[in-house]
Amino acid sequence: MTDTIPAILVHGGAGNLGPDDPASSGNDAPRLVGVREAVRAAWAILDRGGSALDAVEAAVRVLEDDPTYNSGTGACLTAAGDVELDASIMDGATLRCGGVAVVKDVKNPVTLARRVMDRSEHVLLAGPGASSFAREVGIPAYANDLLVTPQQRARWERLRGTAPAGHGTVGAVARDRHGHLAAATSTGGMAMKRPGRVGDTPIVGCGTYADDALAAVSCTGHGERIIQLTLARHCADLVGEGRPAMEAAREAIRRLGERVDGEGGLIVVAPHGEVGFAHNSPIMARAYTRPDGTIVAEL
Repeated sequence: MTDTIPAILVHGGAGNLGPDDPASSGNDAPRLVGVREAVRAAWAILDRGGSALDAVEAAVRVLEDDPTYNSGTGACLTAAGDVELDASIMDGATLRCGGVAVVKDVKNPVTLARRVMDRSEHVLLAGPGASSFAREVGIPAYANDLLVTPQQRARWERLRGTAPAGHGTVGAVARDRHGHLAAATSTGGMAMKRPGRVGDTPIVGCGTYADDALAAVSCTGHGERIIQLTLARHCADLVGEGRPAMEAAREAIRRLGERVDGEGGLIVVAPHGEVGFAHNSPIMARAYTRPDGTIVAEL
């Protein structure tokens, strides 16, 4: 399949607009600006014939660097008061994939996940092992304090002693001009989570999945519940069974709510470039391209 119309869809996380959220004052521009910029970066790659894999990595890096979102710089803090990052990426053409979890010293964990996929014999590396691998492949150490924003530190002070809460994972799915699919997801997890907790994001089939024969999917929300349903693969299978992308997304999220009382959302792109999305949380910031390259951003 060659010279098909590319597609890119990104999300900035499912969740609520709490009192410390940049959009809670009625000005939702920060969330929409960020996802729009992520789509613009990915579309520039896809429009010139680049790969879906490069496009989703680029999109997620934009969101990791934007403190509006819960990934990379500005990620929420654990109960111990520091940042632990998870990410994964998958190539729908080859089914190659890579993930990292509990990473404390990398600025862009999605790129480390890509290196795990491309330059190791493993799929998932965690903690100090992931950090050691990052140095081996030329990704410099990045101080954990630099990932912590004043807003997240203030939030941590306010939430100390409370139960984990909130979502905010970011992700991207794409189809390139060669008809190949890819997906990537990145997160700081839940605010006040127990140190060492790993959710769905770095687990292939749960938070991320891509298969040219099925679909590319990125999930966001309550990771423990998403894992129970292997939600990303479940949605991809629905598309593979012939469901339109939007219908598949809505059905997967319906089951998330009904089967395991989970809250979250997901984005999906089908083999022919049709995009879909759904969420049962109050918001899920997202942006995507129309066939002519026009960018749509919405909550």
